[in-house]
Amino acid sequence: MSDSDHQTLSTVDGNTFVAMCLARAGVDRMFGVVGIPVTSLANRSVGLGIRFIAFHNEQSAGYAASAYGYLTGRPGILLTVSGPGCVHGLAGLSNATVNTWPMVLISGSSDQKEMGRGDFQELDQIEAVKPFSKYSAKATDITKIPSCVFSVLDWAISGRPGGCYLDLPTDVLHQTISDTEAHKLIDDAESCRNKELIAKPIVQHSEIEKAAALLRKAERPLIVFGKGAAFSRAENALKNLVERTGIPFLPTPMAKGLLPDNHELAATAARSLAIGKCDVALIVGARLNWLLHFGEPPKWSKDVKFILVDVDKEEIELRKPCLGLVGDATKVVEMIHKEIKDDPFCLGKSHPWVEALSKKSKENVLKMEAQLAKDVVPFNFMTPMRIIRDAILQLGSPAPIVVSEGANTMDVGRSVLVQTEPRTRLDAGTWGTMGVGLGYCIAAAVASPERLVVAVEGDSGFGFSAMEVETLVRYQLPVVVIVFNNGGVYGGDRRNPEEITGPYKEDPAPTSFVPGASYHLLIEAFGGKGYLVGTPDELKSALTESFSARKPAVINVTIDPYAGAESGRMQHKN
Repeated sequence: MSDSDHQTLSTVDGNTFVAMCLARAGVDRMFGVVGIPVTSLANRSVGLGIRFIAFHNEQSAGYAASAYGYLTGRPGILLTVSGPGCVHGLAGLSNATVNTWPMVLISGSSDQKEMGRGDFQELDQIEAVKPFSKYSAKATDITKIPSCVFSVLDWAISGRPGGCYLDLPTDVLHQTISDTEAHKLIDDAESCRNKELIAKPIVQHSEIEKAAALLRKAERPLIVFGKGAAFSRAENALKNLVERTGIPFLPTPMAKGLLPDNHELAATAARSLAIGKCDVALIVGARLNWLLHFGEPPKWSKDVKFILVDVDKEEIELRKPCLGLVGDATKVVEMIHKEIKDDPFCLGKSHPWVEALSKKSKENVLKMEAQLAKDVVPFNFMTPMRIIRDAILQLGSPAPIVVSEGANTMDVGRSVLVQTEPRTRLDAGTWGTMGVGLGYCIAAAVASPERLVVAVEGDSGFGFSAMEVETLVRYQLPVVVIVFNNGGVYGGDRRNPEEITGPYKEDPAPTSFVPGASYHLLIEAFGGKGYLVGTPDELKSALTESFSARKPAVINVTIDPYAGAESGRMQHKN
């Protein structure tokens, strides 16, 4: 072996060094789009045991990384090139931060000595990510890489989880150090990691006593839990509390399944009554934002007392509840349960509040089931959604992860589809983000390979990331994408005749797509399976075959373009 060979073997460059740090930190999956200057980083990561899922578009890859962080409890990693690649990655980073999911965006950047001179894809990326990143680090020298990598990973899961950013200049990625020094730097950085950063706050026992007393004295208590509780793995703690006390519960959309939707104390089908009449509401891992009508009248009673459980002190200070408990959702719920267990109470099925909610729920379910029972062809939204619901339920456990996006498709699906297991529903979330569908599907398939993934998408939502069906095929992921095709946003051209005017009146409506689009052929171009369905029997057959095959598939469901309605904020009529 020559001296030059020896030297090559005993040194590592910045790309390899970053991969070594990520592997040491336990990162095992990465999503992204490669190119100058990060292609080598992706290859080195794969060589060190990190699975790299390559996308067509950084936005979809970013949505995948954000959802992966939610599903696993560990930061999802997005790798992009510099400049426009970083900008495209901001979609995923912002989505993670708004939904409070741990994620790290890693982007290459311009050579430091060329900054300000118009370098290739030049951008001040630290400045660009500021509105969306809770913490950012720039490795200005190869020796800084370990501390930067560990710090962004730790910050992503500290306190309220969110998006963080790591900037890797091109010149740093090309620098080299000896293998021995590399390992020493990693060891040193790891020993200096800020353990206090990821420690969870401890609630005072006196506060727990107050919470238990409020619930015990309440005439109409309600437990509301959100995806923060899902992230915390609070399902067992919540089950114990709900079943010991007999208090009805209401999940936010993505918390559906923490306790089964068909649980006898579920108040989802009587949501308006539950939040309108409750006198004490224990809110666990959910924010009093637009999804919960800000906790204000007229949706809520003006006299309701909120017990707010949140990992973030600032959130509690913002909402000014009757009682705020800062801490991890699981730990706090366990403490409340223990306090009540020592002096137990249970509302019982004959309690007026439980009876009222149960009665209202049954009434609303019967109304909906009457609508669902009809086979309407051409399809409305209800008929195919019922068929999909029944097909999913027939699969049993492990339940598929359902990904839902769109306007009418997501709204109807939220009411009709039944979640029986935790973290099996992903949707547009806190920000109402469209375009998340395929990225979420890929994240779910990678995070939970034992589960089938079923996407129920509007044709508009699907269109944002439809090319990623090739990614499904390339990695042979068990994902079935069901597209509700009604010819456009909300359903094609809904304009009144007087609105169709001006020099471009012959153009299609802003809400219109090509009628009868063959979305099922898109996946067939890459070797996947496509289905075109328009009747109940055709849909049932396609679902049976695709669910059994557990291979990439697109089911193109023809929907009556006049079946939908404009949708925005959540409309709950129950």
